[in-house]
Amino acid sequence: FGVVTESQLKAAVAAARARGEKVVMTNGCFDILHAGHVAYLNEAAKLGDRLIVAVNSDASVQALKGPGRPVNPEDRRMAVLAGLGAVDWVVPFSEETPQRLISEVLPTLLVKGGDYKPEEIAGGKEVIAAGGEVKVLNFEDGCSTTEIINAIRGGRG
Repeated sequence: FGVVTESQLKAAVAAARARGEKVVMTNGCFDILHAGHVAYLNEAAKLGDRLIVAVNSDASVQALKGPGRPVNPEDRRMAVLAGLGAVDWVVPFSEETPQRLISEVLPTLLVKGGDYKPEEIAGGKEVIAAGGEVKVLNFEDGCSTTEIINAIRGGRG
């Protein structure tokens, strides 16, 4: 449990499957953890027995979000996520998307938040081909890391 390497994750998932547990996986930057993230992760955790959170590496976040991001380095982002009761395993990935990692882990259920279509979600095709499911959960309105950063920079709040 907690922050793990890919090989540790694969072993943990194999053991969970052997116990008949449903493994849920999600991913994201989780740069500044906020109430929307926590609600989303709690909802994702309720859909199975174990929750994996794959976290973008610092270089991956910078490529996606631009200069000045992430605000928090990956070791801190992962430590905060690992401290949440809803989260079983936290694993980093360095690519732009977690498609390779997801296709190797093949969770029972792949979950993503926001306005994605299931067929657009990285790794979704592989999960479905292996007999798993892909589900999109709604984000909480008014909760955004970018909005928080802009509020801090703008001095409002």
